[in-house]
Amino acid sequence: MSKRKVLGLVTMSAAAVLLLAACGNKSASNSMEKTTAGEKAAKKFSIVMVTDSGGVDDKSFNQSAWTAMQAWGKEHGREKGAEGYNYIQSSGEKDYATNFKKAVSAKYDLIFAVGFTLQEAANKATEENKDNHFVTVDSVIKDQYTNGASILFAENESAYLAGIAAAKTTKTNHIGYIGGVKTETLIRFEAGFVAGAKSVNKDITVDRQYVGSFQDAGTGKTIANTMFANGADVIYGAAGASGLGVFTAATDLMQADDSKQLWVIGVDLDQHEQGKYKTKSGEEKSVTLTSTLKKVGEAVVKFAEATEKDGFKSGLTRYTLADGGVDLTDGQLSADVKDAVKKAKQDIIDGKVKAPATEAELDEFLKK
Repeated sequence: MSKRKVLGLVTMSAAAVLLLAACGNKSASNSMEKTTAGEKAAKKFSIVMVTDSGGVDDKSFNQSAWTAMQAWGKEHGREKGAEGYNYIQSSGEKDYATNFKKAVSAKYDLIFAVGFTLQEAANKATEENKDNHFVTVDSVIKDQYTNGASILFAENESAYLAGIAAAKTTKTNHIGYIGGVKTETLIRFEAGFVAGAKSVNKDITVDRQYVGSFQDAGTGKTIANTMFANGADVIYGAAGASGLGVFTAATDLMQADDSKQLWVIGVDLDQHEQGKYKTKSGEEKSVTLTSTLKKVGEAVVKFAEATEKDGFKSGLTRYTLADGGVDLTDGQLSADVKDAVKKAKQDIIDGKVKAPATEAELDEFLKK
């Protein structure tokens, strides 16, 4: 065989090998692409909440959100973790920036910032991480950030109903309000409560004081004891974990002497359990008259489900009495008080009554 023919055969064989190798590589490449696509498709929609200092066991605001997220996870077959649901605990404001970075690094689809004290850090995180989606609860993301959304509540409306309940229940014509930290959110609680009470009786005495913290049950108890000693017999505690001290003050006093009925109005969740105590005779009772409801958990889950289904939408959502986002429990209210609350609730929904949300609005309301 001539050298020319041998060289031709070798060249053809080499070309065939290269062609086969190329086909093999293409096949392997396609396989890798399919695997990567499959991995991406397999990733489940995930949510996380960055808490304020209150923590997920505060028997109030944060706990409402976390309990609902756990239920959402169970319903949708999600596990606690980066591909399901989780929370990142903050011990104080110094943790906020770091905790948002943790949430971003874990690639959660939605990052909830629960609590008004996270507003500044949440806005900064939203600005710096345009590919991530942030949702603040009780504070506002700036309009220019299309990767941010906000959820607010008309606490003043449910607090107005609580004020009516307190004013119609008191036997001393003297009630109290104890807040956590004086902010726009807590002022809505205060303004609504005072207005509701004064709508029943303009001469009623309403003591008002702030703890200065959401985690100081001891101070909450001290303030409540002072109010009770000064004649108040119904206290509305809107103070997170600090508010648990209000319940302790009331239950201790009732256990020692139940000749004078003392009441506490709970906040955010139905806090009937927090008011339980046993009388000297062993009978189990509760000092919880009623509780204002703020359905944080339902709002968080509703936003998550809508985002998973239709994609993220920026903007502000405000929940009110009209849509059931805030409300008041029947608790241990008398029939007459329930009727008065029901009427006031409908008046607010119909626009006949506007519950004040600021100190200025409260001042105007009290002038009428």
